[in-house]
Amino acid sequence: MKSLSIAATGMLAQQLNVEVISNNIANMNTTGYKRQRAEFQDLIYQNLRRVGSTSSDAGTVVPTGIQLGVGVKAGAVYRISTQGNLTPTDNTYDLAIQGEGYFRVTLPSGEDAYTRAGAFQLNASGQIVTTDGYELSPSITVPQDVRDVSINSQGQIEAFLDGQTNSTVLGQLEVVRFFNKAGLEARGGSLFTETAASGAPAAATPGSVGYGTLLQGYLETSNVDSVGEITNLISAQRAYEMNAKVITSTDEMLSVASNLR
Repeated sequence: MKSLSIAATGMLAQQLNVEVISNNIANMNTTGYKRQRAEFQDLIYQNLRRVGSTSSDAGTVVPTGIQLGVGVKAGAVYRISTQGNLTPTDNTYDLAIQGEGYFRVTLPSGEDAYTRAGAFQLNASGQIVTTDGYELSPSITVPQDVRDVSINSQGQIEAFLDGQTNSTVLGQLEVVRFFNKAGLEARGGSLFTETAASGAPAAATPGSVGYGTLLQGYLETSNVDSVGEITNLISAQRAYEMNAKVITSTDEMLSVASNLR
C-alpha cells in the first residue's frame, strides 16, 4: 500500500515545519532577525487513467481520469522581511533602518556581508564595528577626543570635538538593497551574503527613493509573532499526528489482509 510511504513524506514535511517554527521562536529576541516559513509542494502523480485519453472507439474522452499522488516535499524555506519593531536603547552607535535596506560590513576574509542588526560599537582604533568586530562599510573612524556623535536619518555622521564649537563631519553611511532579499544566504551572526538568486547589491544614501532612513539610538527587533508561531506549531503537530495515524491505520489494514485464509 502506497499510503505508508505517502504518510512518511507527510511526517518528514511536518518535522521540517516544526524545525523552522522552533528556529523562529528561538530567535524572538534576536536583533534584526527575519522569521522564516516552510513551503511545500506535492510530489509527482501516477496516472492510473490519464486525463483526456479516449475511452471508446467513438472518441469519447475521459473527463477526469485517475491520478494518484505520492506525497509531499519541501519546496523552500522562505524568509519574510517585514519591518520589526524599533526599540530605544540610548546607545550612540545603535542604528535601526526604517524601511528597505541592509548595512554592509566587511568580514575578515575581505568579503562583504549584510545585516539589519545595527548594534554597533567602537573598536580600539575608533572604527565603527559590529558586536563581532566586523568593520562597517564604508569605514568610519571616530576621533579619540570626541564629545558627542550625531547620526542623522540620511546617515551623515557629525561629531563635536573637544575645544571646538562647530561640528565635524566624520563620514556618510550607506544602505544596500537587493532585488530578491529572500535569495540572500544566511551566514549566522545576523549576517547575509550575496548569491546569484539575490542579485547584485545596490547602495545608496539612506532616505533615497526606495531606501529606508536611519534612526540613531534604536534597534530593530525580530519580526517574529509569538502567537502566530505557537498557532503554526499546533497546526504542524496536528498534521504530524494525522500522518502518523494514517501509518497506524495502514498497518492495521495490512495486518487484516495478511491474516486472511
